[in-house]
Amino acid sequence: MTNLSHSDSTLFSKELNVLLSIMKMKIGNNDLSTYRDCLSEINWGEFLQLARHHRVYPNLYAKLKQAGETLVPPQVLRELQQDYQHNTFTMLHLSAEMANIAKVFSDSDIRAIMLKGPVLAVDLYGDISLRTSGDLDVLIPIQNVQQTEDLLCRLGYVKDDEYKTILNDWKWRHHHVTYNHFQKGIKLEIHWRLSPGPGKEPTFNELWERKRISPIANHPIYYLGREDLFLFLASHGARHGWSRLRWLADIDQLARQELDESKLQDLLKKHQQLHIGAQAIILAVRILHTPLTPELETLASVKRADRLAEAAYFYIRQKINLHTFPVPPHVSSYHKRHLFALMATRQKILFVLSFLHPYPEDAETLRLPESLHVLYFLLRPFLWAWRKTRKNVVSQGEL
Repeated sequence: MTNLSHSDSTLFSKELNVLLSIMKMKIGNNDLSTYRDCLSEINWGEFLQLARHHRVYPNLYAKLKQAGETLVPPQVLRELQQDYQHNTFTMLHLSAEMANIAKVFSDSDIRAIMLKGPVLAVDLYGDISLRTSGDLDVLIPIQNVQQTEDLLCRLGYVKDDEYKTILNDWKWRHHHVTYNHFQKGIKLEIHWRLSPGPGKEPTFNELWERKRISPIANHPIYYLGREDLFLFLASHGARHGWSRLRWLADIDQLARQELDESKLQDLLKKHQQLHIGAQAIILAVRILHTPLTPELETLASVKRADRLAEAAYFYIRQKINLHTFPVPPHVSSYHKRHLFALMATRQKILFVLSFLHPYPEDAETLRLPESLHVLYFLLRPFLWAWRKTRKNVVSQGEL
């Protein structure tokens, strides 16, 4: 039985525990007197680093700005204020571009669903300034990928490096491609899946049927329905080890909304992500004291979820950043094992079988005409063995 009342404060540093305590406060409740002893002992430089790493400084500043300078050093409040103001300008800038993209896509008959960004800040926190976002994420039907690329190029966006692909494996090995508008300073991710494959997830048409309209602009901007949003946020957070508390704060806010728990459970079960949803709930309750309905509490008791939640502490307590390369070898190794542990049995089978599908490296090892690329299915084991042998020979030669 999952123990949802378990406290994890002993696992974290003093600075992280103080940060979590402030995150659990309501805006307007600025009584920090109960934390007086803890606040007098913490390293405020480390506290600021944690706030920035976990991308929760806007929410922290909103709760601390009226706390006075007796418990929080003035310099700390000033730095949080600067971060808060910079984020507000960024979110306003992203909001304007998001509205522009939504209109341009609509005029071009491209259905688009905003996945995160300003729409998420307004929906979950009621204010675009209370959540950070570094880019825009847009989900489109896969058949519109090339049309979207042509459109974005005309708008001044530049595509990041092309994926190496063979036999259209990009459609399921990857799930998005990145574009940059260097004049506007905007990064835009175009998604054709919610998550990398192989794995089950709702189709675009299903998500479109359940979409909502954001009040953030005059032109319709569509985003995910609540249950679909929970599935997406839980899967995204799990895939990144919940290494940023911002993602867990999103789950906390979403769980406080009017979720249809029955629909949510059916959705997670259908797409073999019950354990992923349960992991998110367990972490939200233990770390942020998220209140639960009886239905969500039942969902949290799913087998494996407690163990997966425990595994996420590796990322949270160490300020692990999976987006800065190179990732340390011990972190990379742990993350690969954790990603595999997150997979449902069927997904693990598909993942293992995916190694039998040709990789772009096979075409680089032995070049064949595109009309003969299907032969790489037969040649792959031999090409893989050849590359492995050559790598070992080079390695031994360097010794």
